[in-house]
Amino acid sequence: MTQMVNYLSTTNACKLCKPLGASLAFKGIEGCVPFLHGSQGCATYMRRYIISHFNEPIDITSSSLGEKQAIYGGGPNLKLGLKNVTEKYRPSIIGVATTCLTETIGDNVQMILREYEDEFGGETTPDVVSVSTPSYSGTHMEGFHAAVKAVVQQVVVPDTGEHDGVNVLSGFISAADIRYLKEVFEDSQLDATILPDYSDTLDGTALDDYPLIAEGGTSLQSIKKMGGARATIECGSTLPKDSAGAVLAEDHGVELKRTGLPVGIRATDRFHEILETISGIETPRKYVRARGRLIDAMVDGHKYIAGKKAVVYGEEDLVVGLSSFLAEIGIKPVLCVSGGKSGMFEQAVQEAVAEFEDIDPVVREGVDFYDIEHLAREIGVDMLVGHSKGFAFARKEDLPLIRVGFPVHDRIGGQRILHLGYHGAQNLYDLITNTIIEKKQNDSDVGYSYM
Repeated sequence: MTQMVNYLSTTNACKLCKPLGASLAFKGIEGCVPFLHGSQGCATYMRRYIISHFNEPIDITSSSLGEKQAIYGGGPNLKLGLKNVTEKYRPSIIGVATTCLTETIGDNVQMILREYEDEFGGETTPDVVSVSTPSYSGTHMEGFHAAVKAVVQQVVVPDTGEHDGVNVLSGFISAADIRYLKEVFEDSQLDATILPDYSDTLDGTALDDYPLIAEGGTSLQSIKKMGGARATIECGSTLPKDSAGAVLAEDHGVELKRTGLPVGIRATDRFHEILETISGIETPRKYVRARGRLIDAMVDGHKYIAGKKAVVYGEEDLVVGLSSFLAEIGIKPVLCVSGGKSGMFEQAVQEAVAEFEDIDPVVREGVDFYDIEHLAREIGVDMLVGHSKGFAFARKEDLPLIRVGFPVHDRIGGQRILHLGYHGAQNLYDLITNTIIEKKQNDSDVGYSYM
């Protein structure tokens, strides 16, 4: 394969910024207000991206630093901002994420927050969780995981007593996926604390009045007791060793069971095996039936999609899961790419497709869409599977785009795409197969209507 040319600039990045991911994680905590320590533009940019995907109003507050603070430091702005947010929103907790500006000028956020607590703290003062998230050091996924870890480190209370609950660190999934996981754990008779849970805060119901803080989210009380759970299930194939699940294991002695995102048949099988081990209850019949229907559908549609070649791009863990699923249904994931740089991506993808002898994908991390287009043209592909940022390339090359992941901002319902479990695999299978059939029909000279 032709060697890639390295460019100093980025052309349509295949990632988003680190504090955006942290803001999404904070939105999954009950009574939490995300707060960016940086310029107002950062908060505006992130609100725009999140709103375009979830189609829900979202407030991300800011310390609104300017030229003066860039020189003299942003401590006074951070304190004033926290005070104003406390008075206006009355939050239970504030999640403070740093930005490139504050990290570059060297603000000591922990020291500033201690000073704030000394000056304004009291019984009614909300908890404040802080996390370091400069965009130049990572992606939105790294910011998401860093925020979850910070919450675990700074909120979980030691020695709260053991209980039969289960911690679920599900990673960055859709609101529909979270609701699905709740149902799965309820059917398995397991009391699950899913962190974060933005299934209501970012996908709520129509209301007569706009609440300053949306209802829903993982309760602080549940988070505080996570150290006494019987086990932690952490989803992800490219997570760092010092993840939130590892913190719960090392600091609180909670057994850690790590597995990939349950996308597709094999990964979902492994997920349900873990649930059976923890609960002692066999997988409920409705999931066994859903698995059977999925296999039946795969037989029905195999002739339409077998041998097709796909580019899969997006967050690393989702790409790993989708690559495994595509291989299962007969589509070859020939190019698997991500803007992330975990260092574990290639191995995770190769392991996900190792059982399939005729699949040997090209795997690249830290790429943008200039790289993706270059590689895809060289390999030759039939479809793109990923978020909306791939639309320009899909349109240019007249390739079908299967929209999954984040952001999906040129269609309605991105937050309601179900990726997980047998039910999610069924939805994705129908979507992919019908998209390929539609492409074949549209490209036909006669536009046939029956096959």
